[in-house]
Amino acid sequence: MLKYAIIFGLIALVTGALGFSRVSGIAATIAKVCFAIFLILFVIAILAVIGVFHLAF
Repeated sequence: MLKYAIIFGLIALVTGALGFSRVSGIAATIAKVCFAIFLILFVIAILAVIGVFHLAF
């Protein structure tokens, strides 16, 4: 997900620089959603690892 967030962020920057504001806005929104999903999954993974190690030791 982070990979897609970076890709769509770069698309938003390039299209914004070229003046395609509508495409840039859509790409930026997709990048934000991908980054939010990445953060949620990252936090869940960290909490799962902490829980497994807490139960193991």
